[in-house]
Amino acid sequence: MNDKQASQVVKNIFNQVFNKEIKYTLEQIREKFAFDVKLPVEVKDSVTGESTWTEMPNSKKFITNNNMEKYDSTRGWMIQKRKIENLSDIIKAWEKVNFTTTERVYDSINVSKSDTIYSCTNIYQSTDCRSSKNIIFSDGIGSSENVIASQRSSNLANCIRVDDSGTCSNSYNVICSAKITNSIFIQDCNNLYECMFCSHIASKRYCIANMQFEKNEYLKIKEVIINWILENNY
Repeated sequence: MNDKQASQVVKNIFNQVFNKEIKYTLEQIREKFAFDVKLPVEVKDSVTGESTWTEMPNSKKFITNNNMEKYDSTRGWMIQKRKIENLSDIIKAWEKVNFTTTERVYDSINVSKSDTIYSCTNIYQSTDCRSSKNIIFSDGIGSSENVIASQRSSNLANCIRVDDSGTCSNSYNVICSAKITNSIFIQDCNNLYECMFCSHIASKRYCIANMQFEKNEYLKIKEVIINWILENNY
């Protein structure tokens, strides 16, 4: 997934969630919305010197998954037996073959700058994603589509900054919640539709800060909040 494709996905998701066109660059999106998400880090393949991406940057040596497989088919990873007298000898031998494999992508299509991706399509700088599509700057996403800057969540659709939640759609900044739709800034809630700044409530609609509003009142305030989110850092 190249930068142009990722940018288009981002624009589509923001338009779906906020009904607004945005002009953020990918870097601005990462800095403003994914600042606290664990993302793959760029490192160098220790064999070829090419750039690659890993979720384990503290390792000493790296090799892309593709290069690891090529090395296995051409030279093999077994080495000649040598005399072992102590633990140091074992460690030295292991160091010759101990590379951290990067860009581990399996049964997936159009994935870039990512690591540990399974059965996905269109993934950009994300990690630990499964059975998902159009995922940008996210970690631990499953069975979801059109997601930005989210973590440890599943069954999302058109969501931005959703953490530890499930079955959410068209929502922004949702934490530890489920069945959330068209909502903004929600924590520890269940089954909300068109709510903002709510915590610890369930089965509500048109609430702001756990207060009940009429639909028209709510929508006017929501427009102000959306403009604030897109125009300011916080």
